[in-house]
Amino acid sequence: MALIRSHVMVCAGTGCSSSNSPRIIKSFEEHITEKGLEGEIKVVQTGCFGLCALGPIVIVYPEGVFYSRVTPEDVPEIVEEHLLKGRIVQRLVYEESLDEANIVKSLSEVDFYKKQMRLALRNCGVIDPESIDEYIANDGYLALQKALTEMTPEEVIAEVKKSGLRGRGGAGFPTGLKWEFTQKAPGEQKYVACNADEGDPGAFMDRSVLEGDPHALIEAMAIAGYAVGANYGYIYIRAEYPLAVERLYSAIDAAKGYGLLGENIMGTDFSFDLEIRLGAGAFVCGEETALISSVEGHRGEPRPRPPFPASKGIFGKPTLLNNVETYANIPQIIVKGADWFNKIGTEKSKGTKVFAVGGKINNTGLVEVPMGTTLREVVYEIGGGIPGGKAFKAAQTGGPSGGCIPAKHLDTPIDYESLTALGSMMGSGGLIVMDEDNCMVDIAKFFLEFTVDESCGKCPPCRIGTKRMYEMLEKITGGNGEEGDIEKLEALASSIQASALCALGQSAPNPVLSTIRYFRDEYEAHVRDKRCPAGVCKAMSFYRIDPAACKSCGLCKKECPVDAISGERGKPYAIDKEKCIKCGACMAKCPFKAISNH
Repeated sequence: MALIRSHVMVCAGTGCSSSNSPRIIKSFEEHITEKGLEGEIKVVQTGCFGLCALGPIVIVYPEGVFYSRVTPEDVPEIVEEHLLKGRIVQRLVYEESLDEANIVKSLSEVDFYKKQMRLALRNCGVIDPESIDEYIANDGYLALQKALTEMTPEEVIAEVKKSGLRGRGGAGFPTGLKWEFTQKAPGEQKYVACNADEGDPGAFMDRSVLEGDPHALIEAMAIAGYAVGANYGYIYIRAEYPLAVERLYSAIDAAKGYGLLGENIMGTDFSFDLEIRLGAGAFVCGEETALISSVEGHRGEPRPRPPFPASKGIFGKPTLLNNVETYANIPQIIVKGADWFNKIGTEKSKGTKVFAVGGKINNTGLVEVPMGTTLREVVYEIGGGIPGGKAFKAAQTGGPSGGCIPAKHLDTPIDYESLTALGSMMGSGGLIVMDEDNCMVDIAKFFLEFTVDESCGKCPPCRIGTKRMYEMLEKITGGNGEEGDIEKLEALASSIQASALCALGQSAPNPVLSTIRYFRDEYEAHVRDKRCPAGVCKAMSFYRIDPAACKSCGLCKKECPVDAISGERGKPYAIDKEKCIKCGACMAKCPFKAISNH
């Protein structure tokens, strides 16, 4: 058998798969066979590399050549030039992955990766997620073996407590403490559950772990089952994640085939099995009691707490519930030790955090950084800054439950306490960047509209209160705001926070309160001056041509679909406000930036 001399790693996560990576993989296999290289070159489908803005991504080892935005049509050239003749296809190489002498850098030297520390994502982009052998070869299931053969359940929990790991689903509750509560709860039957619902707009952290490293979750849940005394687990995942679901089913079957799930695992007395439950995409089912109701087959609605799931969860039995990213850290904590883990991060926020970075930023994608990394480092050093050189305005963390952090707090370290102090929250890890062109009142309305749509309607503060808040924001952005409306929003927000049944309702006002806190001048401009400073709210936007900047080229007049622009060559053009439909076509077409809508 010939020795494999090169590995072609092709991203097969959802993002790259939607851009034809399955066809790229097939094309590589066909052309490699055609050239007689099938015994020397191995094509490997992997999980997400993180730099989604450049997908589909192909990395060729051992050189580590980073090809970006690869298409199926590019494959024959890569095979012919690189794999057969040893010549890198320069036009496809990600520029940042080469030094000044055009020598390939290691990924750890590329700006996007150099400040990252991939723990939860350690196998994403490294192994074939559908191969249990590759997971095992990369120290997979060593933690489960160590826990079952060298540690008591109490010792496992003590190690997790000592690590300082906190829940990555939003609240940041100490993970080891939750495990201890579940273990000590009375009852013969106990369950372990995973929240893989991930409903925040723009969030895909958990999905990427499931697509790129599903066995990490299975191993962690088995360890958790051993620690708390559970023999059965549920993975609750939204049906909109078909690739993650497919790979989870495949991984569970493979683990059972290797005796890593089922009866007497690794020859011990411990037995554990897993079941997947598909959610219908309700955001409220990310709340633990609503998730439990859905797992049981009921409508996903929250329940009053206490009792907490640790004492009365699925089918009334003690239940341990963590999210995907939390579990993904467990195997490494058990293998490498709590002392190793708690040296990463800050005093109260240990380890790393995965963020799905999107919005007005150059390097959109998946980022994992040590706790305590500043927002500036994520936005500018990892994220590559704002497109077009525009000014950073704010970052929304925590999704619809979080808040907007303004530019003056760019140097804030990212940890649980710091974000909470700013009126935001860690959340599951969505990070949406906004620039000078965003209207913060409109942003608040966007997130609140999402929450209104996703409210289960069980409690009046959430069902009615958030709707009233949204109507007030519509009134303000529609140019009909009145004095006192901002204060009414603040008062209603406080009432909802204090009285809503679950975290969805209690946190729903956060985007509104944080934008009022940091961008009150924009709210006041909308209410008092009937003006949207960013020119986003159409009801208050009036397109105008600056006579001094107009070159009388006539392009705007040609572009206007309703003939609202008048003028003639040699004289400045003008816009008829009565006819203008505020489509923005003229402003987009003007090469001299003479048209504004502020």
